[in-house]
Amino acid sequence: MSTFTDKVLKVVKEIPRGKTLSYKEVAILAGNEKASRVVGTIMSKNWDESIPCHRVICSDGTLGGYNRGTEKKRLRLEEEGAIERK
Repeated sequence: MSTFTDKVLKVVKEIPRGKTLSYKEVAILAGNEKASRVVGTIMSKNWDESIPCHRVICSDGTLGGYNRGTEKKRLRLEEEGAIERK
């Protein structure tokens, strides 16, 4: 049986380039609609480059945190076409 963390990482790994999901959407897809904060915690501890945690944003469209810095998150999302350039 997979842990919730494993499920979250699998969901996030499948977010295509140029797309984003909210922390809540990831939580729902991983099987626990009330665990969006847990998703944020899991993402903050992810250093695996194959898991694009920068593609997970807040439900209101703001970027949220990123363990490599919010500015780097914004730049990566801009490069991928997921958000408009400033």
